[in-house]
Amino acid sequence: MKRQAIKIRLYPTDEQVQVLAQQFGCARWWWNYGLNQCIETYKSTGKGLSQSGLNSLLPGLKKDKETEWLGECYSQVLQSVSLNLSRAYQNFFEGRAKYPKFKSRHHRQSIQYPQKVKQVDETLKFPGKLGSVKAKIHRPLDGTIKTVTVSKCPSGKYYASVLMEYEDDYPSSNTDGKAIGIDLRVKDFAITYDGEKVSKYSHPKHLAKYEKKLAKKQRIAARKVKGSNRRRKATRIVARVYEQVSNVRQDYLHKLSRKIVDNNQVVVVENLNVKGMVRNHKLAKAISDTGWGTFINFLSYKLERSGGKLVEINRWFPSSKLCSNCHYQINELPLDVRTWICPSCGTHHDRDGNAAINIRAEGIRMLFSSGTGEANANGEEVRPIRGRKPKMRHSSVKLEAHTAPSAQCG
Repeated sequence: MKRQAIKIRLYPTDEQVQVLAQQFGCARWWWNYGLNQCIETYKSTGKGLSQSGLNSLLPGLKKDKETEWLGECYSQVLQSVSLNLSRAYQNFFEGRAKYPKFKSRHHRQSIQYPQKVKQVDETLKFPGKLGSVKAKIHRPLDGTIKTVTVSKCPSGKYYASVLMEYEDDYPSSNTDGKAIGIDLRVKDFAITYDGEKVSKYSHPKHLAKYEKKLAKKQRIAARKVKGSNRRRKATRIVARVYEQVSNVRQDYLHKLSRKIVDNNQVVVVENLNVKGMVRNHKLAKAISDTGWGTFINFLSYKLERSGGKLVEINRWFPSSKLCSNCHYQINELPLDVRTWICPSCGTHHDRDGNAAINIRAEGIRMLFSSGTGEANANGEEVRPIRGRKPKMRHSSVKLEAHTAPSAQCG
């Protein structure tokens, strides 16, 4: 069985907007109330509340005069909140996420329908009061619809993320094909080596192109009276600019990752610590604008669907300091040095191109050392290990979102 999510734009009527606002509010209130109950229960008993424990509180709240308005919300929407809250705690205790936070009405709003959502012509039909909502369905919903998450972005647009399930499975992963090494950089977004040539893909600097426009809209919003309608309208305009930046960035990353996956079976990248790198205040904005993590996720799920393989080598592997010709490793190589000559063999290296060659070779070596390699790519020699011990990790599949200019929340 395989699963795939498709994100589509919704166009609710004025009445449906009111229904969604009510359900967003109920779901947000129940999340905050449930989180507070979990905290208080833990303080008094040393134990938390399970999903069933949270759901058992709902009937009493719906009968209480102060919270009887919860009964107007579709019941399974509230039950999905309980499930998500219990999963948030589980992810926290297993070290996959931070402690759950209280939700604000000023941020992105979302609700989840776990079942009974159907496609009717060019609409999505939801259970309860919401009914059929006009949608821009850009891809066929040809699988079994499992869950649908309806969200409202800060820009005021509505989307539905439809998770579908298919009976067939993705093709099995294999390494019988071309391998490419990718060196991710700030100045040039990516430098690749496929065994034949080095290619450079420039960094579009999406945020820099919109900085003047963004600064102007932010100044206008800052002058408005807090809490006023004009302030909310101006803030929404700022959110639209951020959304536009996100759209063009993801469009570029989708197209580049698709091009790489279509031409290669194995993709080798470095396992970068992006969170640690953005602590450098001089490079934080440039690194955040590149979208390295998103790019690797796009490569991961596209390779998964096509039967390819993503190999991530250790971030401490000395790809830039290692001579790709004789494997001699130099001690120091400052960032401002873009070319260097190997003291051992005299080979002249471009820093980034040499790194891409070494990354590819290290990925091939890891495949063969793990026993998953089927053929020595292009008959190359597998060089010995240099630097710190590398590791191989395959990223999980990430679900693809629509890349049209209006499809991202920002």
